[in-house]
Amino acid sequence: MTVDQIKQRFGIIGHSPLLNHAIDTAMQVAPTDISVLITGESGTGKEVMPQIIHQVGTRKHGSYIAVNCGAIPEGTIDSELFGHEKGSFTGAHEARKGYFEVADGGTIFLDEVAELPMSTQVRLLRVLETGEFIKVGSSKPLKTNVRIVAATNVNIPEAISKGKFREDLYYRLNTVPIIIPSLRERQEDIPLLFRKFAGDFAEKYRMPGVRLTDDGRALLMTYNWPGNIRQLRNITEQISIIEKERQIDADVLRKYLPDHGKKNLPAVRTTSGNENSGDGQTDFSERELMYKVLFDMKRDINDLKKLVLDVVSGQDQDDLTEHHASTIRRLHQDVAPSSSSDFDSQVHEVQIHRGREQAYEEHEEVEESLSLADREIELIKKALEKNRGKRKAASKELGISERTLYRKIKEYNLG
Repeated sequence: MTVDQIKQRFGIIGHSPLLNHAIDTAMQVAPTDISVLITGESGTGKEVMPQIIHQVGTRKHGSYIAVNCGAIPEGTIDSELFGHEKGSFTGAHEARKGYFEVADGGTIFLDEVAELPMSTQVRLLRVLETGEFIKVGSSKPLKTNVRIVAATNVNIPEAISKGKFREDLYYRLNTVPIIIPSLRERQEDIPLLFRKFAGDFAEKYRMPGVRLTDDGRALLMTYNWPGNIRQLRNITEQISIIEKERQIDADVLRKYLPDHGKKNLPAVRTTSGNENSGDGQTDFSERELMYKVLFDMKRDINDLKKLVLDVVSGQDQDDLTEHHASTIRRLHQDVAPSSSSDFDSQVHEVQIHRGREQAYEEHEEVEESLSLADREIELIKKALEKNRGKRKAASKELGISERTLYRKIKEYNLG
């Protein structure tokens, strides 16, 4: 079978190269018994890949059981997976087969495998290594021939470092990794998915389907989609039911897109590899503040260069212009604001002495601080003074988040 045939059979929409690569990998491993770990953000459609692996492989006539490991209470997960004997615990009135016994010869899909308790991870590792398991309350090992496909939206290497997932189990599961791309990584597929969902809901609710205008399509393609395909489907359903107008433009879509006004910046990849880390926004806020500081420094340096050029070239020999005087005052206030009144008198004195053609001017060179920290402190102070201590307004003035401003105030002891 080809990738396109697989898409048609399993109802997969899209032409993204990343999506095609994931499907092709699933097709390649399907005829084998190799364990597969599927990773991807929540809502990307990871549950389709194990179905492809099962249906295309040699176990297609066997049982296929999908287990959501995060939905089963910790106290009963071992019984659900491996079964139990009668009387093994309170409420065990009769013996019960577990999923690994029922699915013998077939495939088990362990969704959200990172949610398994550590004790259950040990049992699962034994199944992967020896094909054996022991029921709860029994001492007799049983054999099973099961293909295991696991999936998670958790950064497992990070979970390993925190002691929440066994490293040996990770390497056993991750024999062949399949990565499902997020929706923002396959922007070209978003209009296709919207059209498919709109058609489905039009048929379901017996109403004309909604259609996107050009600006509506552009907005959907640039939105971040934190909930991925699941979020897009839900929003399409809301629009199909609520909106009376069937032509959907950007203005209508904005009502349904949370945080649509935020900048759609590239994701920050931390050393842990967790793209969902909350520190990404803070990193960008700090970077924006640094850019603001650098731009202000560049402006001041350019003003100083122009002033020096005017003086050296012999312009305004009889007197310094008011523009020159105000420029000097501003530059000096940025560097040493506490001595601004003394400096005003110095500027006045320089203006007088410039009228004497042969006068020899002795002046102290004021060196501007190039420290980013000093410039940050000065900008924060000015923003707070301008907005009368209102931090929310000051953070908007600086172009950073309130959280970053609070941290900077605490860091520089400005509160």
